Amino acid sequence: MPDSLTEGVVAFLHHLSAERRQSPHTCQGYRRDLTRLMHWACEQSPPIDQWSMLTVADVRRYAATLNREGLSGRSIARALSAIRRFYDYLIRENRARSNPALDVRAPKSGRRLPVAADADQLGHLLDATPDDPLEVRDLAMFELFYSSGLRLSELTGLDLVHLDLPDSEVRVRGKGNRERVLPVGRKAAKALREWLALRPALADAGENALFVSRRGQRLSTRSVQQRLARWGLHHGADQHLHPHMLRHSFASHLLESSGDLRAVQELLGHADIATTQVYTHLDFQHLARVYDNAHPRARRRKGLTSEKGPVPGDSL
Repeated sequence: MPDSLTEGVVAFLHHLSAERRQSPHTCQGYRRDLTRLMHWACEQSPPIDQWSMLTVADVRRYAATLNREGLSGRSIARALSAIRRFYDYLIRENRARSNPALDVRAPKSGRRLPVAADADQLGHLLDATPDDPLEVRDLAMFELFYSSGLRLSELTGLDLVHLDLPDSEVRVRGKGNRERVLPVGRKAAKALREWLALRPALADAGENALFVSRRGQRLSTRSVQQRLARWGLHHGADQHLHPHMLRHSFASHLLESSGDLRAVQELLGHADIATTQVYTHLDFQHLARVYDNAHPRARRRKGLTSEKGPVPGDSL
């Protein structure tokens, strides 16, 4: 790819990392989206080899290409957002005059609801007895996920100083470098104490990470994902377990019990309550199931069917 394209992207990624203090995960996402755009630009006839050459029509054609390739509306929206932010930077640096992605919108797609585990089954999985020091560590991680609703990156970024067990609190730094203090539940605190008693035998000297690998270093996000999936298989989970499921379960179970959307927003670290409102759909599904099973005009009754099918009112 021509230097005239790559230089702008490299400078933008450095701006995100060094000036905006964006996480490596966020920077990698922008790198992926902009690299895909560069490949597409070079394949055009004639090739687009200057960022100032990209037009609104080009961006619309690019979005249509992504749609034909099978990307979801959400993925296309993310790609367009990356282009818009990239061009905001180019305009600021006098490398472009206008933002060609400003008025281009992605096709709509149905919003996928997060998957939450059943509370009873999750309790059964977390009540399992660990077999070795690494499983003691794993249980402490999973209890903390479910107790405090952490993101995966927040959990792996935790240092010892962030945990305050006497006050049952943990301090995390989330998206946008925003810090929040979260409560730690009784069972999570117990599991963490058991892990902290074993941690010195595994951790390298000078290692500050709360959770370390068998090699004594900070545990990677991929390792946490693999260990949680392994835990689920080993203890008979009927669905694939992953860190986000525990976060979703934390949010949906808390909302079911409290009904306090604003509190759930604060605990999850969402800047916009609209992000948290997805859990109201999960809560409604729970209420609908309760209604279907309990209301006398909603319960399915044996023998009350007609030739055309069930009697009206036999289900929600």
